Amino acid sequence: MQSNRVTSANPISAFNNRRAIFARPVPSSKLHPWTALFVLTALNLVNYVDRSVLNAVQPLVQDEFHINKAQLGFLSTAFLIFYTIAAPFVGPLADRYSRKVIIALGAFFWSGLTLLTAVTHTYNELLIRHTLVGIGEATFVTIAPTFVADLFSEKLRGRIFGLFYLAIPVGFAGGYLLGGHLGPQYGWRFPFYIAAAPGFLIGVAVLFLREPERGGFDSVAETAERGTVFGLIRNPAYLTATLGMAAMTFSLGGVLVWIPQFLNAERHYTLEAANSIFGVIVVGDGLVASILGGWLGDFFLKRTKGAYYLVSAVGMALGVPFMIVAIFGKGQTMVPAIAVAAFFLLLNTSPLNTALVNSVGAHIRATAIAANIFVIHFLGDVPSPTMMGWVADRSSLEKAFVLPVIAMIISSAILFYGAKFAPQVRVDGDGASLEPSGASS
Repeated sequence: MQSNRVTSANPISAFNNRRAIFARPVPSSKLHPWTALFVLTALNLVNYVDRSVLNAVQPLVQDEFHINKAQLGFLSTAFLIFYTIAAPFVGPLADRYSRKVIIALGAFFWSGLTLLTAVTHTYNELLIRHTLVGIGEATFVTIAPTFVADLFSEKLRGRIFGLFYLAIPVGFAGGYLLGGHLGPQYGWRFPFYIAAAPGFLIGVAVLFLREPERGGFDSVAETAERGTVFGLIRNPAYLTATLGMAAMTFSLGGVLVWIPQFLNAERHYTLEAANSIFGVIVVGDGLVASILGGWLGDFFLKRTKGAYYLVSAVGMALGVPFMIVAIFGKGQTMVPAIAVAAFFLLLNTSPLNTALVNSVGAHIRATAIAANIFVIHFLGDVPSPTMMGWVADRSSLEKAFVLPVIAMIISSAILFYGAKFAPQVRVDGDGASLEPSGASS
């Protein structure tokens, strides 16, 4: 029948005619986009709390297992290796089947493994547990942004991703505060039990969400570059967003893993004070920077198609001098400089992810994000904690932080170049309504 025929001329329509195994997309009038955004953001928060608890208790782990800093850094590296490898397998599944079911199963998996911290009594056991957690978390980080993108119009995406990615700084800060407070009092394992519980509850809530239509608010037509998997390598908007994000991830990953121990070991703060100071910085910066970055991207999109790239490029460049002062300054300027440098790093999260989502077609978006995750972590925070630990073992953590500074400069240069390749997104008229795709419900 004609109604069942699919052609390459309209791949989004072809995709939306497929029957999902677990759930079909529902009409926009039946969606509850703000509810879905709240639930997914809450699960994203738990994801990053769980991930950052280990950073907060690193000295306690090092003392118990008698390991060096390179081995300590390798815990984060191994986590990200498995996380990175899992993403390309999850992406194609999410482009075909129910996203909410895959997200929920992943949440149950990583939360269960977090509870297994109770039976980790050697470095190798902790290494295995930590790497397997990466598989569960990869399901969420790969799929959830595509779900969120389909709930709201393109005109709102920067601000919506700003809300969604608030979970990164707030979650990391929560992990630092949780681990820094409870770890010294009750042992480094105890904070993991607290971090694990919410994942099960929110995972159940995800199962009650309704699947949005994929690409229902996209205004940019499909092209060979946007519409096929192989087209990703011929898509300069996608490639520059990914490579710029990889350099940013190298820098941010190293900073998040090593700053608490830097303050503890080389600036002589107590472990609880180091985690509390950095936790407050991250959550304070993140609450402002994530929203501001998305808002600036949306605002300047009216003036230039490369707005999301340029906001990130400028933010990265502005952060470099403050990072240098933060690491090499030892007086009263050090903590404020850390705060400003972290602000400019965190400013990039929502505009860069918005640029990535807009650079590809809706029906391969999860696959594109999976490939992006593989690249940014393989080149970014997979090597950076171990590389910085290796430098620190041979010199000092102070000198190790030269590596994130170099990465920030590289990221800024790539994103300035990539701005010219951004697709032209309509900010007025059809497909860019200020109302979410369910406001009538």
